[in-house]
Amino acid sequence: MKRASSASDPEVGGNAETPESLGVAVLTVSDTRTLETDRSGVAICELLEAAGHRVLDRRIVTDDVEAIRGVLRRWMDDDGIQAMLVTGGTGITERDVTPEAIAPLVTKPIPGFGELFRWLSYADIGAATIQSRADAGLCGRTLLFSLPGSPGAVRLALEKIILPQLDSRTRPCNFPRLFPRLGKAGESQ
Repeated sequence: MKRASSASDPEVGGNAETPESLGVAVLTVSDTRTLETDRSGVAICELLEAAGHRVLDRRIVTDDVEAIRGVLRRWMDDDGIQAMLVTGGTGITERDVTPEAIAPLVTKPIPGFGELFRWLSYADIGAATIQSRADAGLCGRTLLFSLPGSPGAVRLALEKIILPQLDSRTRPCNFPRLFPRLGKAGESQ
């Protein structure tokens, strides 16, 4: 298994190229969490900022389809936001509505994210991983990653998948290199 951990790592290209700082927004979907008790949202922000990215907005909404869509639509219209990370609401209970909320916003699914996340998660939680509906997609010109609400799942997704793919030094490919072809304003050509 490959990982992107430093500029000397072969997957990262083996040079000291400065990684591109992306604008990211973080949404927690929960009926019970607040900004003070949201450990998953905090973990996402800390990991993104440690990797050199800018968290431009962070919010919490209840498990409500229209509330989730409303926030994501505003972020999709913001040229400064290249990626949106959503945590929570990806299970299979009646209140878990995040996948249903994001489905009509996704213009190009990225099914490999959910597949890889569940494969990696299996090592930690076994067959229970099938209960996760973690997913990713392109929403117009903005990346969207939908993660479970547990801090462990958030860390796994960011450390093993998302952060390496948001790193402009990762080879053979990464998301920042695609932004100019998506027409996302503010990205280097």
